[in-house]
Amino acid sequence: MNLKQAILPAAGLGTRFLPWSKTVPKELLPLGNQPIIAHLVSECMDAGITDVCFVISKGKELISEYFENDPKLEAELGARGKLNCLEDLKRYDSVNFQTVYQDEQHGDGHAILQAADWVESEPVAILFGDDLFVGDEGGLTQLKKAYELMGDEGVLIALENIDRSLAPRYGIIDVGEEHESDSRLKKVNDLVEKPSPEEAPSTLGVVGRFLISKSTLDALQDISGLPCTERAKRDLVQGEIRLVDALKSQIGSVPIFGYECKGTRIDTGTPEGYRGAVEIWGE
Repeated sequence: MNLKQAILPAAGLGTRFLPWSKTVPKELLPLGNQPIIAHLVSECMDAGITDVCFVISKGKELISEYFENDPKLEAELGARGKLNCLEDLKRYDSVNFQTVYQDEQHGDGHAILQAADWVESEPVAILFGDDLFVGDEGGLTQLKKAYELMGDEGVLIALENIDRSLAPRYGIIDVGEEHESDSRLKKVNDLVEKPSPEEAPSTLGVVGRFLISKSTLDALQDISGLPCTERAKRDLVQGEIRLVDALKSQIGSVPIFGYECKGTRIDTGTPEGYRGAVEIWGE
């Protein structure tokens, strides 16, 4: 399996965290001794990813700067014998970081398209920063193992079994047959975006980890109505480009599976969820 690249969309305004997020991106809120975005990068590294692309908006350059080398600081730490601190700083040396901009907010699919020209291999991982997984294995490592059961082709979506009353907050899958080797791996017959509890085809909600193919990027470009190279130069006049719509368009032509991840998922996208995450990381 050639999982080497990951796209981390992080261009949102973080309005729920104002006034903090006016000057500091919410992705840099601390969890333990690391910001949220560093936990996502660590999850990528644990899954063997060597290339990470941040999709940010103007004013959020602190996200990429956090991972840049600082030779002066590193030399000072070495001179003072603070080797543990130096090791923490240098742990990202094995990762190739790239940053692209999403100048206008036109949906998560639009954010991913900004990095489409950067993608060289498939599948490529997509990690949305509001979701973190706590358990023996990160969400991305679990997806990587499940993807190998699929025969190393198609699309894989992370799933969580939710309370049916919460269906209007999620994309919900219409569940197909379970994989013979792992009952957590399920064929996706359809995707329904934010249905009512009564109309939800299951209680398996889509959460922020995906392994997608280049064909999914092509589907996003088709939805946008513009080639990717032009897409980067021109703004949408109206509407949004959503990843779920691209995935829906691929059902029947590309194998799409969902994997019900083990462990606990934490939603850091709200102040309430973030407070809960701080409590967990403080234990």
